[in-house]
Amino acid sequence: MTTPAALLFDFGGTLDADGVAWKDRFFALVSEAGVAVEREVFDRAFYRADDALVGHLPKELSLQETVERLAGDLSKALGQGPELARTVAAKFVADALTKLDENARLLAGLSSRYRIGVVSNFYGNLQAICSGTSIGRYVDVAVDSEAVGAEKPDPRIFQAALSALDTDAGRAVFVGDSLPRDMAGARGLGMPHVWLQPGATHGCCPGDAVIASLAELTRVIP
Repeated sequence: MTTPAALLFDFGGTLDADGVAWKDRFFALVSEAGVAVEREVFDRAFYRADDALVGHLPKELSLQETVERLAGDLSKALGQGPELARTVAAKFVADALTKLDENARLLAGLSSRYRIGVVSNFYGNLQAICSGTSIGRYVDVAVDSEAVGAEKPDPRIFQAALSALDTDAGRAVFVGDSLPRDMAGARGLGMPHVWLQPGATHGCCPGDAVIASLAELTRVIP
């Protein structure tokens, strides 16, 4: 891997958690709250709640408010009341902010060497999410699928970030937790990529770097 000019990160499951997607974290928190639900039933409810927010949130909505809305809609979809939503949202946000604070310290060091971008399939308020948390000061560009009209792995969302950072795929590295969205999207552009996945032993391509936490990133990029 040649020395990159830019590092691009996924948001949910990458910057706010070590390789665990929002859906899986919500499921764990609902289960911890004592609500027994079959995984397939939960997944359908989560996707309905998640999809309903896309393009329907104010662009300035914070992380806490976003999670509270998602938790509220999910709770209703599961036939539960507002107490579950409050419990799940509070724990989710607390965990996410702790991890974002931790990763902000990492980005502080990286930002002196690379341009930093965030590329996420999100609701339309990714810029506000980044700006309103501790990572904001280190993010040069945040590209939201709703804003650009393309979702990962569509190359257009990656290209929007590369163009904003005045670089190209060969001079950037993408870091994310999803094989079908993050890794496949970066691979399609010929962009080097790092898979964040605890427990994984090999990436999607021969020689790909795999890390269990973002703290390991500095050992796999020049």
